[in-house]
Amino acid sequence: MQFGILVNEGPYNHQASDSAYQFVKAALGKGHKIFRVFFYYDGVNNANKLTEPPSDDRNITKRWSELGKAHGLDLVVCVAAALRRGIKDEVLADGFRISGLGQLIEAGVHSDRLIVFGD
Repeated sequence: MQFGILVNEGPYNHQASDSAYQFVKAALGKGHKIFRVFFYYDGVNNANKLTEPPSDDRNITKRWSELGKAHGLDLVVCVAAALRRGIKDEVLADGFRISGLGQLIEAGVHSDRLIVFGD
């Protein structure tokens, strides 16, 4: 099965990003494909490389970057939501890219299921 993933919440204020990450990791482990992970609303904060969590906390941005690199995931950040939050290409973590809502539509069209994490 091929999944599209939509992450609507930031990395440290809601469980949605952690849940999405664990879902993607488990799905890949079971042999499923991930068409795209799209970060929208506050979810764009998952792509900010300037985030510095305490050393005893998980680094969600780094986790997404590493998972994306290991599996060739398309990690797309909504341009409008990103700009509203001051996120530009210069602050994107490795593996993330900025694009428009058309990428979310495409993920929905080309995936068997579009799974939404967060409100």
